[in-house]
Amino acid sequence: MLVGPYSGIDLQTLVLIAILFVVAESISTAVLKGVRAGISPSSAVALAAVVLVGPVGAAVVGFASCLTIRRLDLVKRAFNGAQFALAAYAAGHVYLLLGGTVGEPGREDFPAVVLPYIGAVLTHSLINSVLMGVLMWTLGVVRAGNRSRLHWRPLVAVELSSMGYQMLGLAIAAVWGGVGLVAPLLVLLPLFIARWTFAQQLDEARAHEATLATLCQAVETKDYYTRGHCMRVAEGAAMIARELGMPAERVQKIRYAGMLHDIGKLGVPTKVLQKTGKLTDDEYAAIKLHPTRGYEIVREISFLDEALAGIRHHHERLDGRGYPMGLVGMEIPESARIISVADVFDCLTSTRSYRQAWSAEDAIVELRACAGTQFDPRMVEALVRAVEREGWETPDIAEPPGGCYTEADPTNRTCPVPADVPADDGVGAEGATADTSAPADAVTGGSDR
Repeated sequence: MLVGPYSGIDLQTLVLIAILFVVAESISTAVLKGVRAGISPSSAVALAAVVLVGPVGAAVVGFASCLTIRRLDLVKRAFNGAQFALAAYAAGHVYLLLGGTVGEPGREDFPAVVLPYIGAVLTHSLINSVLMGVLMWTLGVVRAGNRSRLHWRPLVAVELSSMGYQMLGLAIAAVWGGVGLVAPLLVLLPLFIARWTFAQQLDEARAHEATLATLCQAVETKDYYTRGHCMRVAEGAAMIARELGMPAERVQKIRYAGMLHDIGKLGVPTKVLQKTGKLTDDEYAAIKLHPTRGYEIVREISFLDEALAGIRHHHERLDGRGYPMGLVGMEIPESARIISVADVFDCLTSTRSYRQAWSAEDAIVELRACAGTQFDPRMVEALVRAVEREGWETPDIAEPPGGCYTEADPTNRTCPVPADVPADDGVGAEGATADTSAPADAVTGGSDR
């Protein structure tokens, strides 16, 4: 920017575009819930500057990001300004190398100007992505060979949306000569309306999330051992769904199912949920009703959609020995097969009243042993791949008063139980391998044990 050259650049155009860039950059649009990234109309203005004022002028416009009207410290402002300046400068030179001309494009310049402009858009996006990648590497967000919880697909979606904005920069440049400052307003006004719509949808999604989180807390206040269980199952289910390549909207529905899979336990007496010994037949019958009760509680919530099937059938087994309907194999909804695996995995890796938490490795061995009979093998392997790549955060629960397991062997269940505990149910609905010393809720699903 200091070197220039600035010859041939219209100062008034440069100043006006820089002002528009600052205003547009001050208003970013979040396009995905849960992702701290968004798009803004500034990208269209930056690419319009490439056409109207060339590489050096576009760099000045990009550097004006330092003046954005947002709460940012000096370092972040400097980084953003340098990032946009470098990206615009590189995009401007690619535009020229591909045969583009600086100035207001006329009718005779089309369609020849389109190819150089597309090259500038791709360059701008590439430079931005590389610089952000270097920044995340420097900050330790990503490391080669390390497990990372950074989800790339949503970021790719944001970048593609941003490129859509950038393509409109050519339209701004094309009408600039006729209407001047009004040009960006004519082109970007529909985008500001779209931004408002995005914001409304995002606020609605956040309200949904808060409502479901409150319902989760209502369930978990009844049982010390399941604090955070619903949210961990939701995250595990989302990991499986993403690993299977499901679209973001469906991943969110399955995540909702994970959050609410145990909502039916609101109708189960607290003394049953917290019981450390074997359940009676009546108590076990009450436990087995919770999937159906959960479905009845939330079935009128329209946005849950596919999540309802996951809530109702997450205790079904491939061999038909599950509940509440005894579905077999692929009769079980896909969302329920996902929730079942995530539910048991979190159960095994969490401390319960009758045992300490298993390691993730031991839990994976157990899941694989029951794949094909209780679990869908495809879901089990998807969880294994996701956990190996992203890791798994186990809950931090110390041994509470009354815990009846041994320190020497965390998986040894020593709680006293009556003699009529079934001993052939495998992992059971919630994850603990059946044996004659295990509480009945460990075998059948009970209170998430």
